Amino acid sequence: MSQPSPETYERDRGMDAHNAVMRDIRAERDETYDPHEPTRVWLDEDNTPDGVKTSLTIILNTGGCRWARAGGCTMCGYVAESVEGGSVSHDALMDQIQVCLDHEEANADAPAEQIKIYTSGSFLDEREVPAESRQAIAETFGDRERIVVESLPDFVSAKKLGEFTEQGLETDVAIGLETATDRVRHDCVNKYFEFADFEDACAEAAAADAGVKAYLLMKPPFLAESEALDDMVSSVERCASVDNCHTVSMNPCNVQRYTMVDELHFRGGYRPPWLWSVAAVLERTADADAIVVSDPVGAGSDRGAHNCGECDDRVQTAIKDFDLRQDPSVFEQVSCECERTWELVLKEETAFNQPLAR
Repeated sequence: MSQPSPETYERDRGMDAHNAVMRDIRAERDETYDPHEPTRVWLDEDNTPDGVKTSLTIILNTGGCRWARAGGCTMCGYVAESVEGGSVSHDALMDQIQVCLDHEEANADAPAEQIKIYTSGSFLDEREVPAESRQAIAETFGDRERIVVESLPDFVSAKKLGEFTEQGLETDVAIGLETATDRVRHDCVNKYFEFADFEDACAEAAAADAGVKAYLLMKPPFLAESEALDDMVSSVERCASVDNCHTVSMNPCNVQRYTMVDELHFRGGYRPPWLWSVAAVLERTADADAIVVSDPVGAGSDRGAHNCGECDDRVQTAIKDFDLRQDPSVFEQVSCECERTWELVLKEETAFNQPLAR
């Protein structure tokens, strides 16, 4: 696993301080989860290098992200939904896959062309998903067209991805990069690796004839709205310039339970990004050499990306339209008086006085 510089581990400072706070927050969790049931499963459509495809999205219930157990990212509450004890057996994981197949059979007219598999951490980390389970999953979905698996860059290897490409699957690995700016990733997200590690993972995937989908985080804590917007534009452009990174998914930060962001939001110290900011990033990066998409979780709610409440649905619809057609002109068709408030926030809000508006 990549190692941050020694000063980030200095006692009570940097990542050491972040991790201590995050461990205290996560200790508040008291829910339990069935290791034979997936966390979530749903059917949708996605824009891929081969066009728009129907997707079966699976979130496996595992023992949880290794980094989150050390403290983890400031905004991520997914580990709170993981199974107690740190591991899930092969048989239990395959039971979860069967539940997802049953869901698909009951709700779809035909098998999905694309399978997307996520965990609360890294699908390619064998502490979460054993090699035996990974191989069995590759064989189970070998008759589909495409598969996407999620992982931190540390665990990406040509050998592991080759298990999927050898099935004839067009294979992508989704990497939670969050930002191309190392300082923002370290100090705001509390994620340990460097942009160079992401580049190495892209090269490793290429060796297996697999592609890469970069996941970015719009507006982590401690950034003003304008800083977050500018960071996303530059991050999308940097990712798109990396060989073998064909898709960039910008995820607006939402407020999840058992996270530092949740604590800040409760005390009035954090506001999720404006949907206008999401639209602005998509407009400004429409010419990037990659597919750029966004799927704001909780859009329109106080804990998700939102505007004034009156225009949220219209802007969210425009974002979904852009995802499928990659046409920035869709944003010219939506407007609202709250754009003036958003523009003022961009101009006047600083990291020391945010959020300037709720």
